[in-house]
Amino acid sequence: MRAAHTLRVVSYNVRAFKDDTDALKEIIRLMEPDVLLVQEAPRHPLSGHRIARFAADIGMTWANGKRGWMSTTLLTSLRVHVHDSVHRNLEVRKGDEPRGYALATISLPGHSPLHVASLHMSLRSDERKPQAAAVMSVLQPDVIPAIIGGDLNETPGHDVWKMFGETLHEATLDEFTFPSKAPVKRIDAIFASASLPHSRPVFSLDPAKLARATDHLPLYVDFDLSSLAL
Repeated sequence: MRAAHTLRVVSYNVRAFKDDTDALKEIIRLMEPDVLLVQEAPRHPLSGHRIARFAADIGMTWANGKRGWMSTTLLTSLRVHVHDSVHRNLEVRKGDEPRGYALATISLPGHSPLHVASLHMSLRSDERKPQAAAVMSVLQPDVIPAIIGGDLNETPGHDVWKMFGETLHEATLDEFTFPSKAPVKRIDAIFASASLPHSRPVFSLDPAKLARATDHLPLYVDFDLSSLAL
């Protein structure tokens, strides 16, 4: 039984369900996230049905919302109350793959709200810094505590990591996340407000299933929301 103050956040690039979705579902069910930050969700016109069905299969819910062509979204468990959620695009060059973020205001029972966001940054280095600035201007972690995670498409020490690190603290370990079969790069991360202490839950995740599920490894963090208790 999870503690009443604990919020488990998982960030996962699912590569549009193009790989072994049974392995993917099994991995997510084992991690039991309260919030699943999804990157590369299917984005074709009828993909909402696939996302909703996937959410149901792993015991989560999808707030839906107008996504346009953007492939970033988030799912929540039944213990999480979603006050509102939006999907927004980030500026990219004409003809490039759409990039964006999903932002929700959520709360646990008996706790004040916080923001959670899933994002997927551009492959172009000159676009990522203004994209990160756009996300932070909406997230406003100085007003309401926030957790943000996703596929940054750059390694630590570069613009996005520095920008997020100025206001938030990094909640994930210094471990490679891509590609899942033989990871050599760390391009995924979760950041959070300093008022939200964190720890890493312990799972026994099968490396073979992780490699079959998608091309990224998942990130997972338990946040202590005691500071938000009413």
